[in-house]
Formats: sequence, structure tokens, C-alpha cells
Amino acid sequence: MSVLRILGIDPGLRVTGFGVVDVDGQRLNYVASGRVRGGERRPLAERIGLLVEGISQVISEHQPQAAVVEDVFVNLNPRSTLLLGQARGAAIAVLAGAGLPVAEYTALQVKQAVAGSGRAAKSQVAHMVGRLLALPLAPEGDAADALACAICHAHTLSGFGGRRTGARRGGRVRSIEEWLA
Repeated sequence: MSVLRILGIDPGLRVTGFGVVDVDGQRLNYVASGRVRGGERRPLAERIGLLVEGISQVISEHQPQAAVVEDVFVNLNPRSTLLLGQARGAAIAVLAGAGLPVAEYTALQVKQAVAGSGRAAKSQVAHMVGRLLALPLAPEGDAADALACAICHAHTLSGFGGRRTGARRGGRVRSIEEWLA
């Protein structure tokens, strides 16, 4: 089996988290993580431009073979939901434009795959990400969420823990070999 490099994205207009992991059989290996800053007081188009530029740089630097983006949740403020959707759309456009297959998971699916509970707190998810990737410290915030997305996708493709949900295309779960082909 070949190694699959997955780029996880936790979209946001101010800060977009990214996390890169390699899947080698049943092993997950940490590659990189961080944040792409869109800025707070800039016009919307400028913030989206910064996110596009930053995500493009991450793709160029780490050469992923697959990508995953956290699905938008609907919050109480419709304007915030729309703005988050624009950041998410920009991220997906960059990933698709780079020729990457893009999977999408809800926060519930990501938490379930990483922490075993869809209601896990952010701190629990970050702790489990650190343990699953054998990191000396748990990653923080948006980077932890992005790594959790990548881990969720790896678990889905590899059937870790017997779970095979999400990442469906054509009515079936794709294997790592199919993603690499």
C-alpha cells in the first residue's frame, strides 16, 4: 500500500486552520499544521484573497494527494454562516483547482472519528489528535480541527475502528488505492 498525504482544512475568514498527515497502512504520521490568516479589518475580497494565497502555498509546499474540508455548521447568526460559507467555498475552489479530490465531513463526524463522541469538546478533540499523531503537545485551535479533519478522512478511507461513513462518491466509500489512482 502506498502512502497517502491528506490536507485537512478548517475554514474561517479570520483564520483557516490546516493540517497535513500521511497515511501509511494503519499508521498516521504528522507532517505539518498551522494557520492561514485572512485578517480581521480588511475588505471581504481581500481576506478571501489572502486565504486563497495561503492555501495555495500550503498545497505547493506539502504536495497533498487528497483534501478534506469541514462542512459548514449553521449558527444563530445568518450573516456569520454566509461569511463562513464563502471562506469554505474559496478553500474548496483552491483545492479543486489544484486537482485534489475533496471530501467533506460535518463537525459531528470529525469528532466521532477522532474522539469517539460527536459531542466531544474542542479540548478533547485536540488531545486525541495529539495522541493519535504521537505529538509531544496537543495542537491548538484551528490547526487541531484541521488535523482532526484529515484524521477523520484517513479513518474513513482505511476503515479504522470499523467505521466507514462519509467521503462517499458514487454511493460507495473510496479506498486509499482509488484515491491514489
